Parts: sequence; structure tokens; C-alpha cells
Amino acid sequence: MITRAFFRYLVALCLVALCLVALCLVAMCLAMAVAQAAGPLPWGDAPLPKAAYARADAIAALGRELFFDPSLSASGKMSCASCHDPAHGFSAPDAEPVRMGGPLLDRPGTRAVPGLTYGAFTPPFTEHSRESADDGDESIDQGPAGGLNWDGRADRANDQVKGPLLSASEMANASVGAVVTAVAQGPHAGTLRGLYGADIFGIPDRAFAAIAQALSYFLQTPSVFSPFSSKYDAYLRGVATLTDAEARGLAIFNDPGRGGCAACHRSGVSASGSPPLFTDFGYVALGLPRNRAIPANADPGYFDLGLCERFPGRREYCGMFKAPGLRNAALKLSFYHNGAVHTLRDAVAFYAERDSQPARWYPAGKFDDLPPDMAENVSVEPPFGPQAVLSGADVDDLVAFLNTLTDGYSPR
Repeated sequence: MITRAFFRYLVALCLVALCLVALCLVAMCLAMAVAQAAGPLPWGDAPLPKAAYARADAIAALGRELFFDPSLSASGKMSCASCHDPAHGFSAPDAEPVRMGGPLLDRPGTRAVPGLTYGAFTPPFTEHSRESADDGDESIDQGPAGGLNWDGRADRANDQVKGPLLSASEMANASVGAVVTAVAQGPHAGTLRGLYGADIFGIPDRAFAAIAQALSYFLQTPSVFSPFSSKYDAYLRGVATLTDAEARGLAIFNDPGRGGCAACHRSGVSASGSPPLFTDFGYVALGLPRNRAIPANADPGYFDLGLCERFPGRREYCGMFKAPGLRNAALKLSFYHNGAVHTLRDAVAFYAERDSQPARWYPAGKFDDLPPDMAENVSVEPPFGPQAVLSGADVDDLVAFLNTLTDGYSPR
């Protein structure tokens, strides 16, 4: 039998519960009112992965079309592909040391065209590079490393692609607006509007950023720029065998007392299992011979000082340029930042003969592409040195190995 006191207790308990429900309803109503006043989030709902990937692919496809479109240049005759030829690892299409650009295609550059393959893996520039704990000794300061181009002046592909569009000696557009106008009046305008909005061309800076993003997406397309499809990759996977010459070349490449190449061009799989990129992204002064085919070098007082042009107070950086990756090097027609060498064999032989046979490389005096007081910056690490450690046969074996780094290999 329920007593009157217990009945009162139950009534009080129900009233408390009803009050709590009422408070929850009030809180929910207030939250909905605040949300409605603020409006939806600016980015809307997160897209499904399939839709996000499809959009990224569409942006990359647009970037590919822009990459090969000469109408993006002031001359109407120069595209990105004019300098970065897919048949040569997206490096220069011929052995000329520099390209001719500008509105009339009569303005020479000052540096050779760098290759673009595997650039997506390049870390941002830093003056104090340290290896990860997994891949090396992180306590050692490796010095400057990273960044895109020969001097690391761009950290991302999105920034890298903007330079040639506005450079006076390249595509030579007078302004951001000129690039945007060219695209707005060209065949890609509809695609850009579809991807970035119907009003994209109403804000030139925003449209220019979209154009750069499309180009950068294309440059980071793995199947085109970083397929890891060379014979050496197949060898690392255990589905290809190196020839005797290639195997000897690999051994020389890795031997610190002979080729010593792996010190800057790492050849081993990382601790995390990533395939090698054949560069540590570091900077080095090689003391290359002066290339007198570069018009700027006709002035005896002109020197391309590399990294110290970005850091004028750091004389120890003068003459330093980034060590490029060696993948697809066999496809190139000119080598190093000044295009002074035109065959892969000579590019390797320079290391073997720079100090042991200097007359072959420096008809006007050693290290003639640097001011005399900066010659102390030039690397003397092996295989450099007055005593040659690489024979002609060693050079041939190294070249045989480097040819295994060309993408597109099909195991039999």
C-alpha cells in the first residue's frame, strides 16, 4: 500500500524530471537559434572521398591542359612544356644551356632548365636540415636543404608555377591580370568556372591562384611525375636483375671511398620503406666550368652565385646549388645549373677528372665560374681530389647504373 508520504515523494520526483526536460528543450532551442543566426559553415558539408578525388582529378586534368597551352605566355608561343619536355624527364628539350623567352622570345635566361619529376617529394627550404631519427643521425646539422628550383626559392609547387608565368625571360606576362585574361579568353575558361565558380574571373588574384593550383595539381600527378617505374625500382622489388655493369656501377655509387655518390644522392630504401629519390635535397658548390654559351657570362664580372643570391650576407653559400635527384637523368640533354655538360657520361666524368685532369674542364683556369675569393666553398669530398679514384671503366659502370633510374621499364 502506497503511503501518502511516498506518493508525495513520487510527485516531487516527477516534477524534478519535468523541469530537467524543460531545461534541455530550452537549451536546444537556444542552440538552434544561435546556429540559424550564424548561418551555415562557409565550407559546407565535407564531400565524400569519391567526389573529392574526382574533383582533384579534374583540377589536375585542367592543369595538364594549361601546362601545354602557349597562350598563357606574352609571346603566345611558349608553354610550360616548351622548357619542360616530357620526353626528357620534363627538362629542356635540347642541349642549349638556357631558354629564350620574353614577349618576342629574345630574352635569354641565366640557368639551365631543371627537371620536374619527383618534385612533389621536395621538402620546404631550411638552412638547418636534420635527418629523421629513422633515417640518420638527427643530431647533425646537414646545412641548407630543400625548396624547389636550383636555389630553393619556392617551397610548394603552387608557388613554383607562378614564377615562369611572370618572369621577364620566360613567359613574360606583364601582370597577374594578363595571365587571367589569357585564360578567360581561351578554351579553358568554362572548365575553370565549373571548378571554381562562375564568378572566378571577377577577382584576378583568386583566378590566378586557381590557375596556379591547377598547374601544381598536374605537377604532382604520381602516374606522370613520380611513377617509380624504373628498372632499379623493379630490382628493389625483386622482379628484375641488374647486369654486371649495372651492379658494379651501383657498388661504386654507394662506396664512399670511390664514387661516394650516395652521400648526396641516396640510393637505399628508407627506414619507413619509401623508395629512394636519389637526392638529399642539400646544396653543394661543385666548381663547374663557366659556360660561355650563356649570354650573361659574356660579362667577365657576372657570376651566378646560387644560394647566396638569396642570402647576400652568407658568403659560405656562394656557388651552392641544390643537388638534383638522379631519376630520369639519362633523359637529359644538359646537366647542372649552367648546362655546361651535355652527356650523362661527361656529367659523371667531371667528378672523376675535375681535380685530376683540370685542363680538360677549365681552359681558362680552374673554378672560373666563381670569383677567386669564393673558390674555398667548392666541395673537395670524394671522388674529387688530385688523385683520381675512378677509372674510365668505373665511369662507364656508373653510367650503366644511372640508366636504370629511367622510368618506364617493363620487366620481361
